[in-house]
Amino acid sequence: MKLVARRMIAPTVAHLSFERDDGQPLPCIPGQFIQIHFDYADGSAARRSYSIAVGRALDAPADGRVDIAVSYVPGGAATALFEALDIGATLNASGPFGRFCLYPNDANRRYLLIGTGTGITPYRAMLSQLAQQMTQRGVEVALLQGARTPEELLYGDEFRAFAETHPGFRYFPCLSRELPAEGSAHAHADVRHGYVQNVLPELAPDPANDIAYLCGNPDMVDATFEALKEIGLPVPMIRREKYVSNK
Repeated sequence: MKLVARRMIAPTVAHLSFERDDGQPLPCIPGQFIQIHFDYADGSAARRSYSIAVGRALDAPADGRVDIAVSYVPGGAATALFEALDIGATLNASGPFGRFCLYPNDANRRYLLIGTGTGITPYRAMLSQLAQQMTQRGVEVALLQGARTPEELLYGDEFRAFAETHPGFRYFPCLSRELPAEGSAHAHADVRHGYVQNVLPELAPDPANDIAYLCGNPDMVDATFEALKEIGLPVPMIRREKYVSNK
């Protein structure tokens, strides 16, 4: 893949855009991930997994574009790889992989999408698909995004804009340390103070009608999984993917 664009979307997170250098399409389902292959300094092989951040309508043709969000970890081998990658440079990848996707036979009335850090990336890719489901079968969606500060709300402006144009979609930024200043771009009625699992009871999860997706920090995923089980959501209706920061 060839790097064609880079922009910072948080103080330590970059959004990277690649294109396949063979010109071929990359068919993928929103929620899937790719693996980046590289070598450590000692020559041993390494790989890192990154969710594909770009979504397409289900009937749209696949293309060779691949967007990912990358957390920069001090001293990390993958961080060094991406920081040194110039526009036009290439790297090797495989995929797509994964089943953290919306299922075509889902019959739920609401999706609860819960994510922290770059674990929010799959939901960005799902937006086109969610719009279709809201139109076709009236499903509702609640997205809870956990971050410490407003500056760390990855794609927050996009999620808020989507919520403003789709009445069935609500976006809840959950900030554990710092709330947005009054009048700022991130300040709105659905901002909450605390962790996503603490805000979850406000949405009154319904075992009969909800499907939950959990993605991000393993501690959050585990805590929210247990909370949803206690409420009564069947385990098959709680879909999980844990993100671990690798060096």
